[in-house]
Amino acid sequence: MTHITILGGHGKVALLLAPLLVRCGDTVTSVIRNPDHTAEVAATGATPRVCDIEHADTAELTALLTGSDAVVFTAGAGGGNPPRTYAVDRDAAIRSMTAAETAGVPRYVMVSYLGAGPGHGTPTDSSFFPYAEAKATADQALRTSGLDWTIVMPGRLTLDPPSGRIDPTAVRRPDIPGTSRANVAHVVAAVLAEPATARHELPFTDGPVPIADAVRDLARP
Repeated sequence: MTHITILGGHGKVALLLAPLLVRCGDTVTSVIRNPDHTAEVAATGATPRVCDIEHADTAELTALLTGSDAVVFTAGAGGGNPPRTYAVDRDAAIRSMTAAETAGVPRYVMVSYLGAGPGHGTPTDSSFFPYAEAKATADQALRTSGLDWTIVMPGRLTLDPPSGRIDPTAVRRPDIPGTSRANVAHVVAAVLAEPATARHELPFTDGPVPIADAVRDLARP
């Protein structure tokens, strides 16, 4: 049995991910900021834990993650507030990586986005720019950490039902297909179950390839 801690436990992807992991026999702790969300998170089979990771320091996060076998970062400020975007998507993410290493948590899965990175190309006057910058910095910090990391990089998120199939060759472009949040949850569950996906990135949209096959290909030497 694996103990997985989800940071951002009330997010749409997290609420879909937690029951997948529980059904696989994992113990799941879902970290939430708002105690009003406790019942909804508990209904997924996860154990809710209230912690405002935006303001929690590294010591608090280390205590939070101690005893976990893996961390999934799905937290986000939700856009519209650049200072908070940097505080959550960059600073809290990086603190959680340091905390995971200090707590001896080996595995870390980051939910990023397709096209993330130093060359994201987002104009500085775009409302998306703070998020793109925050993710570029956080993802790079994860790559240079000592953690067994995987970065999943879905395209534009939708509320479509899961197809169980993705396009792992997707690249960012103006007409990019959407990516079901449910498929993102299945991808995260699949990479967590496959240790050989550590130190790999998986960019994808919805597409024709079964998720199990895409993850198996990612894990090949």
